Amino acid sequence: MRPENGTVQHSTRIVTVTPNPSLDRTIELGGELQRGAVQRAVRTTAEPGGKGVNVSRVVVASGGDTLAVLPGDELDPVLLGLATRGIPTLALPIGAPLRSNVTVTEPTGTTTKLNEPGPSLAGRLDDLAALVADAAGPTPTGPAARWVVLAGSLPPGLPDDALAVLVRAVRRRHGDDVRIAVDSSGVPFTALLQSGERIDLVKPNAEELAEVVGGDPEVYERDLEAAVAAAHRLRDKHVDTVLLTLGSAGAVLVSDEGAFAAAAPRIVARSTVGAGDSSLAGYLLAEVAGASAADRLAQAVATGAAAAALPGSDVPALDHTDPGGVTVRTLHTTQVPAPIA
Repeated sequence: MRPENGTVQHSTRIVTVTPNPSLDRTIELGGELQRGAVQRAVRTTAEPGGKGVNVSRVVVASGGDTLAVLPGDELDPVLLGLATRGIPTLALPIGAPLRSNVTVTEPTGTTTKLNEPGPSLAGRLDDLAALVADAAGPTPTGPAARWVVLAGSLPPGLPDDALAVLVRAVRRRHGDDVRIAVDSSGVPFTALLQSGERIDLVKPNAEELAEVVGGDPEVYERDLEAAVAAAHRLRDKHVDTVLLTLGSAGAVLVSDEGAFAAAAPRIVARSTVGAGDSSLAGYLLAEVAGASAADRLAQAVATGAAAAALPGSDVPALDHTDPGGVTVRTLHTTQVPAPIA
């Protein structure tokens, strides 16, 4: 969009797409989980969840502009929960309840998750793709979205190439004007990489990276040169930028701007639920603000650490993070990336 003064208006809107959202029930224990025993919780919460939903929650908490696209009916507890929290949504009615997931957290930060499969979206992929393309478009008061984030698992009924279909729908409608980020795993993520569709950003963790390019996740967490080489192999699959989150080991960013590593700050971890999603949100918020690659990585690590320090599925706002306390260094790797088979 071009205002009357002739300058280009850049969007800061982040559209998130969560094909398989959930109502996330978190049970916080006062001690270690004892299998087969009866234990009392010290705290319980219920939050609308899913990777894309969590990104939108961080954006809203930070005063940013977002729209959460997801399946679900108007009176579903997930949609009601998002409305209560002031998170704008665009929903695809499906006539079935969304899933509930249960997370059990221990004082040590150990997290156990029990995830339901979710309702079937058989025959609804074209509808979802059209909705996503519409959501990414210009609004009456602003230009098309800056980012579309495709995040999380696929529900039953969607084909393995559903992510590629969604990317294609956005590209056909908006070209390269809208940037696309993906945080997924398994067969759907592999199918997307094999589709040839260009992706601006992917955010795997070490295990998800190993699923695609091979190697040992534990090696990636302790050997940054190996992690960067693996990220380059992922970039060979039409990926511009890789934000590799490594839990307590920090994160690595690899793009045309170079390779950077950031160590995670010392925290007392209370729950890892949503930490990776918060890292992605922090990165995107820094990007729309015009931050450098190093500062984007610092904000990603700081936001993920702040999320891990919170109980249950709580998410942080950027003003509750400390990117200045995150040390980022440039990596000068000499390892030659091997091609993906």
